[in-house]
Amino acid sequence: MQIDILIDDPRWQEPGLEHLAQRAADAVGDHLGLPADTELSILACDDARIAVLNTEFRGKAAPTNVLSWPETDLSAEEEGGTPHFSNAGAERPDEAFIGDIAIAYDTCAREAAEQRISMADHTTHLVVHGILHLLGYDHERDRDATLMEGLETVILGKLGVADPYRDN
Repeated sequence: MQIDILIDDPRWQEPGLEHLAQRAADAVGDHLGLPADTELSILACDDARIAVLNTEFRGKAAPTNVLSWPETDLSAEEEGGTPHFSNAGAERPDEAFIGDIAIAYDTCAREAAEQRISMADHTTHLVVHGILHLLGYDHERDRDATLMEGLETVILGKLGVADPYRDN
């Protein structure tokens, strides 16, 4: 997978976001059999910036850990159904762009500390999570959440990252 990363908050340099994001994206692409030329972009920002984006796009005036903007809605119609990610780019065969992700340093660091996990592992999880959203996976309905979380757990396990959904 090809990633264009804009580092808006220099604190993202320390955990090595570029390496973590590429590793996470490659794991998602390999697991789902996506074409190698699949593209996405990531904005690595702080809580202030993501709060503005969250307000603008979701009507929630608060920071969040990760936001995703899919290029195309690939979600399944039925609850628990597999998204149509294999159709990504089908209408535009010359384009492999699947969408944009924003990730907030402050929230990610706080959550990692609260969960007593490394910043690298939490960042990897959030990138996998964001990419799955770009591919049509969601967690709003119970069966969709079960599907998405199960997939995240398998992909993260292949990267040596513990199941983020297990009870500690």
